[in-house]
Amino acid sequence: MSIKIFVLKKFSALISRQINKWKYNAVSDQMRIMSALVARAQNTVFGKDHHFANLKTYDDFKKMVPIRDYEALRSYIDRVVKGEKDILWPGKPKYFAKTSGTTSGVKYIPITQVSMPNHITTARNAMLNYFHQSGNVDVFKGKLIFLSGSPELEEKGGIKTGRLSGIVNHEVPTWVRTNQLPSYDTNCVDDWEAKLDKIVDETIEQDMRLISGIPPWVQMYYERLLERTGKKTVKEIFPNYSLFMYGGVNFEPYRTKLEELVGGHIDSIETFPASEGFIAFQDDVNDKGLLLNTNSGIFFEFIPVENIADENPIRLMIDQVELNKDYALIINNNAGLWGYNIGDCVRFVSLNPYKLLVSGRVKHYISAFGEHVIGKEVEEALLSVSKRHQATIVEFTVAPQVNPSDGSAPYHEWFVEFDKKPVDMALFSQEVDTAMSQQNIYYEDLIKGHILQPLKIRVMQKDSFREYMKTLGKLGGQNKVPRLSNDRKIADVLAPMILH
Repeated sequence: MSIKIFVLKKFSALISRQINKWKYNAVSDQMRIMSALVARAQNTVFGKDHHFANLKTYDDFKKMVPIRDYEALRSYIDRVVKGEKDILWPGKPKYFAKTSGTTSGVKYIPITQVSMPNHITTARNAMLNYFHQSGNVDVFKGKLIFLSGSPELEEKGGIKTGRLSGIVNHEVPTWVRTNQLPSYDTNCVDDWEAKLDKIVDETIEQDMRLISGIPPWVQMYYERLLERTGKKTVKEIFPNYSLFMYGGVNFEPYRTKLEELVGGHIDSIETFPASEGFIAFQDDVNDKGLLLNTNSGIFFEFIPVENIADENPIRLMIDQVELNKDYALIINNNAGLWGYNIGDCVRFVSLNPYKLLVSGRVKHYISAFGEHVIGKEVEEALLSVSKRHQATIVEFTVAPQVNPSDGSAPYHEWFVEFDKKPVDMALFSQEVDTAMSQQNIYYEDLIKGHILQPLKIRVMQKDSFREYMKTLGKLGGQNKVPRLSNDRKIADVLAPMILH
């Protein structure tokens, strides 16, 4: 056994013990973090504007710190971007994570010296905890690949700025970097198709053991490998490949196809990273729930989704949440985000310890008629019916059709690219509609009341969604297709690619 593997085994056991300790102290840790964040930031511009020196309780905090999205916090962030210090957090950020928003254009999310470990250490802990649980430390005897954005950084106000995945590339520990692929130069290639070819060039002869990335883009990597080698499965190319780490999208719509390409089941770990913070990770491969990261510099709040648009919405601490209810996720962190709505909805599946699933995006929903359909509902409906019909899905999205050209009643229009189509599409569509009614009582009422027609599925041409993402300049990296839209913008672009 090498010294590196010996040390990793010992370190993994230590990290696993620490996780098992803090995950049952979530409430006290959250109270401590709230107090520490307020105390640390009380002399910042934001802290003075919101009277942090006088805040003692969570009720005080709620009264003084309103819920904000990026646009509402922008007056402060713009000052940070201009190079001013002590605005949202003491000093200046170490980085800006550059993201794109639907209403705010480019967004600059601050990452400070003290918040950076939340991103790096949490990813490390998720991996090491798996090593200890599974005993599969042999992953580090081979190579690891992280499919990510470009690590090239620009500057804003003297602060290094880039995509989060690119920033993280600069912070990867040395003990990981020696095993990491692709090379820096390849990661810097902007064009995804060209980058993918270079990644294949660099990895095809290597002993790949861990692959990490967003499922649809990992699928493209698998397919390119098989095209290049003429092999039938990825395991034939990488016989020691044993761990897939992913985040950003639900794995289930891709699982069947990815396992087919790999050549069978391998262990997987889901993570919930965001530019604003590393929210949660799967601490048990046999439990789909993601452990909320309650001891890493973030104070979490939760707003019932139905109240998110209220002027003064209900705000809950972690000890006030309920199981199987959808909440908008609000964070306050040591990068200077306060009462910040990151746009994700979560649903708790365990309260001891606190584990959740990502149920969708606050803005990714359909409620053209008050049905408020969310991402988790459409995914679960489609996946459950697909399994019964032995159909496999490549990608899909859903939009409302409010004014059908034939003058008939409105309906939800599903754009679905199949890898394997169901034999009976009419029955398949009917069962998906029934599954949606079971998921959402408002949708069921609209169908029964003939306000909506049953949903209609449009079968898409091969690679329709890849072509769509290419037109946006968002092919590859951490970009993903929205599952739901409350308008027809995506639908109108996809319409010419409908097969039937």
